[in-house]
Amino acid sequence: MPPPGQALDDLKHPPRVLLVDDDEVNLLLTAAALRERGFDVTETNNGSQALDELSSHAPDVVVLDALMPGLDGFETCSLLRATPGFESLPVLMLTGLDDEASINRAYQAGATDFFVKSSQWSLLEGRLRYLLRSSRTRQELERSKAKLARAQDLARMGSFEWRRGVAHGFQISAEGLRVFGRGPQDRLDFVGVMRMVPVDDRHVFLRVLRDVIARNSVLITDLPLTLPDGRQRVVHIEAEPEFNEQGAVNGYTGILQDVTDRRQAEDRIRQLAHFDALTGLPNRRQLIWRVERAIESARRGGHEVGLLLIDLDRFKVINDTLGHAAGDELLVEVGCRLRSCVRHSDQIMEGMLEGGMSNRSHRGLEAVGRLGGDEFVALLPEVTDERDAERVAQRVLDALREPIFVGGQECFVTASVGIALYPRDGQTMADLLRNSDVAMYAVKSQGRNASAVYSPQLAGHGKQKLELESALHKALERNEIVLHYQPKIDVRGARMVGAEALMRWQRGNTLVPPADFIPLAEETGLIVPLSEWALKEAARQAKLWSLQFGFSDSIAVNLPSRLFERTDLVEHIHQCVSAYGVPHRSIQLEITENNLMKDLQNVIPSLHRLNEVGVEISIDDFGTGYSSLAYLTTLPISEVKVDRTFVRDLGITPQSSAVVTAIIALARALGLRVIAEGVETLRQMEVLHRLGCSLMQGFLFSRPLPADELERWIAQTVLPRKAPWITQADASVDLARGQR
Repeated sequence: MPPPGQALDDLKHPPRVLLVDDDEVNLLLTAAALRERGFDVTETNNGSQALDELSSHAPDVVVLDALMPGLDGFETCSLLRATPGFESLPVLMLTGLDDEASINRAYQAGATDFFVKSSQWSLLEGRLRYLLRSSRTRQELERSKAKLARAQDLARMGSFEWRRGVAHGFQISAEGLRVFGRGPQDRLDFVGVMRMVPVDDRHVFLRVLRDVIARNSVLITDLPLTLPDGRQRVVHIEAEPEFNEQGAVNGYTGILQDVTDRRQAEDRIRQLAHFDALTGLPNRRQLIWRVERAIESARRGGHEVGLLLIDLDRFKVINDTLGHAAGDELLVEVGCRLRSCVRHSDQIMEGMLEGGMSNRSHRGLEAVGRLGGDEFVALLPEVTDERDAERVAQRVLDALREPIFVGGQECFVTASVGIALYPRDGQTMADLLRNSDVAMYAVKSQGRNASAVYSPQLAGHGKQKLELESALHKALERNEIVLHYQPKIDVRGARMVGAEALMRWQRGNTLVPPADFIPLAEETGLIVPLSEWALKEAARQAKLWSLQFGFSDSIAVNLPSRLFERTDLVEHIHQCVSAYGVPHRSIQLEITENNLMKDLQNVIPSLHRLNEVGVEISIDDFGTGYSSLAYLTTLPISEVKVDRTFVRDLGITPQSSAVVTAIIALARALGLRVIAEGVETLRQMEVLHRLGCSLMQGFLFSRPLPADELERWIAQTVLPRKAPWITQADASVDLARGQR
């Protein structure tokens, strides 16, 4: 059995994953996705079982949910790290939390990396394979270091001695000569050794050596050398003084060892720990350290620090289209461009922050790093004001506008840049990163490819949206979602021929407009349970109206296209109408033209099944999308709704009348009903009536009303025929008859 954490390329079997998640659904979905991608998955649903599983099953990587009842992910990770043999096992913390505190806690618990929960399984696969590769590299380096340490214990690589006041008193053993690239027969004195040492290091070593001899102390140092064949080596030297019978120092004896491989391994491990393996830029951990040091320096010097969060726009499209190899190539090029447009000096930066150089000495020394994915950070250790940061952000945007060739294809990439300043926008790295993230997402929402400076107003908008989203999750269980109904009117017969059910959110004493929560529901996926509830509620209302005043028409419910992906949609609607004993035709489904055409191939089978059981389909916002006439001739639809944008200018511009006339003619030719929505004036009604459209809905007749108010409206308006639009409609009918 291979040791824990053995990497993918070393394995003769699929990489073994221990998946720990208390959410059975997430556990099932994640396990299935990983198995499809070639992983051998063992599943557990709590931390205790996971620790027990380690004794009998040696995984190559552990995917650990952060939040679990009982022993949570952080505690499980800490206990795992304390278990002998699993100190270096890659652990990916799987969490729904993306705040800085949770990320830091994951690292403190010993997690190798973290991944925010999502259904993007390809990203999870890539992260796991990267951890496995990194684990293999780390193990190789640690094995090399261990072998070198064992060699030091078992056999010293060479020895030397120096005798004070003796000619040719500096002697090196044959093994020591090999360290310096010489043969056993060669002679090498102290001057010859010093000639191999670079001048600057030689001066430092001689000062240390004089001090050691003056104090009769022990010498322990590493000395860089250039061997006769040009190789660069590092030799470790340890020497102790020797005393004569009178107690005076008469020389030194010591050992020397070529530690070049160990130093390179240590440098490589340090590189892996603090720098991104793909781009070579500082990683998240190193960035945190650098920003904290810059803040400390700014606090002492009384100046500002700028932090730019740079997120590539639509990077996923390139990954999905050209592949992850092309995406990696693009990230490397973006990293190079960012370093070129943001002045960068890692060594001076680190020396300045460690040594506390003067305030003005580090002006212009910035650092670029990669947070992960397609997110980069530019650290500006000293800025005069936000305009300095904005100028750097503009250089970034300008640099990215040039085309990038990846995968043999020319690509264009843009970025959204959020800017935060210390101390104005935060006192810590977490504050600056969070607020720059708020500014960056403000740029995303306004069209991308720009920069924005953080302001409290931006945070307020984000907080308000987050609060609204949280409240919306609970709105259904609190019975805050209600349906309002807008009647559909046949102006020829002056009667209601149906109604459209429209969702409203009664949040306390406030009625939240649909424009504020419907897009949010679609973005979060809550639109699906909301729409399912609307179907049941519409069926219940149809039954009540049937008993109260003989309502036998249909109630239209707007459905998102993703609901048509449900294989049991027909069964769900059947359950809704059967529960209240109403026919299937009591429910009419409205789907917008754009949503219909967006996923047409998946929608068509559901439309046919619904039509077969008697459920009518209406196309909403007709004329605003990109429907194909060929599809319209085959789709099982019963009705088209003329969008309000065409109704608005009826009687004002001839173009609107021409478009509506064409839609009516097309619908008649296809045998479809036509209903105009958004009718608000008598003029619009008259023109529609004259053009041959007698089915309408809009504010002219009634606003969307709660069910009880609509019942009163029917009793007061439609039945007594008192509404002014009824009189006008009758006059229009009479006029039309007279003209014939």
